[in-house]
Amino acid sequence: MAEWQEISGGVTAPRGYRAAGIAAGLKPSGAPDLALIVSEGDAIAAGVFTTSQVRAACVDYCRQRLQAKASARAILCNAGQANAATGEQGWLDAIESAMLLAQELNIASDTILLASTGVIGQRIKMDGLRAGIPNLVAAASTDGGDAAAKAICTTDLVPKSIAFETQFGDRTVRMGGMCKGSGMIHPNMATLLAFITCDAAVSSHLWHDMLSRAADKSFNQITVDGDTSTNDTLIAFANGQSRTPAITEPGAEADKLEAMLTAICQYLAKAIARDGEGATCLVEVQVSGAKDEAAARQIAKTIVGSSLVKSAIFGRDPNWGRIAAAAGRAGVPFEQEDLRIQLGDFLLMENGQPLPFDRAAASNYMKQAAAGAYLKEDTVLISVNVGNGAGFGTAWGCDLSYDYVKINAEYTT
Repeated sequence: MAEWQEISGGVTAPRGYRAAGIAAGLKPSGAPDLALIVSEGDAIAAGVFTTSQVRAACVDYCRQRLQAKASARAILCNAGQANAATGEQGWLDAIESAMLLAQELNIASDTILLASTGVIGQRIKMDGLRAGIPNLVAAASTDGGDAAAKAICTTDLVPKSIAFETQFGDRTVRMGGMCKGSGMIHPNMATLLAFITCDAAVSSHLWHDMLSRAADKSFNQITVDGDTSTNDTLIAFANGQSRTPAITEPGAEADKLEAMLTAICQYLAKAIARDGEGATCLVEVQVSGAKDEAAARQIAKTIVGSSLVKSAIFGRDPNWGRIAAAAGRAGVPFEQEDLRIQLGDFLLMENGQPLPFDRAAASNYMKQAAAGAYLKEDTVLISVNVGNGAGFGTAWGCDLSYDYVKINAEYTT
């Protein structure tokens, strides 16, 4: 049983945080498009970012800020324009955005981190942002988590947020998170955008290491379409407002906090995969028997990212050959005589040999998952074993539907 329980509030569930989300005219639709998360005091801050050579100005800005100082006070996020591949003017827009928010909050501009999402090659609509920041700050409240989660959405069908709490001694520690992402999801760091708040006290080096490991077990294990974004950003704050003793060394308390952080990240990562553009179901691939965890994760992500596997799941076709082929090209050595593949409760292959199974029932299993979209019953589970090693890894994705092509064929038109 988990040592934490789910609570309401998202990123404002932990002590000492306010958030807001407003419509500032950045999106043509008039939907909310500007979000703020602010800590009452300095928070230890860690970030993980895209590894793409084509990066948004906000990514480079945050990297510079966190390299100079591992603390921050606020995150400003705009939706509608990615501000990626926008040259020197895009960089100046990012700097101005931070300065405008700093003036309104009456804090130093180097304590502000930035994120953007939207169309690549488009600068932030600065007139709207300039006019919107005072309204955004005025709207910030301890109940603003849901509004902030809505304001960072683009093609997402649903906002995504979660919060947990647990006990450290006689005091409660809370952690909340929100994210956005639906397309251009094949992270090599984190995800499109994800923000986590915590009220524990933890040293900066531990917090960064925890976040990196949590990202590897969550956001780095999802894929929707094989495309890594220019704007991938994962930022986590820990402001110490719980008044618990500071966690400064590895040990039981550090492990407990990291486990909760990983659980938050995995919940959000699965929410993104579940909401993949055009998706009808969540796909979870579990791989066991590999030489180590990294090898198992690599096989799992290769399978869940296969366009052929994803297309078969959309067609409710239990074509295990596509799963076997994807496992075989993952770049991880194993003996094919050890390969075992299971779809839900249906054993399709064992000892590298095909087995008879009820194809109609296996197809119906996938149909039932699609019928349960956005519910806990919406998952197609693929279990693969490749040997006797101790390595176990999981990856998440979604099926590939006709609607994915339609959404992305018309994205800017």
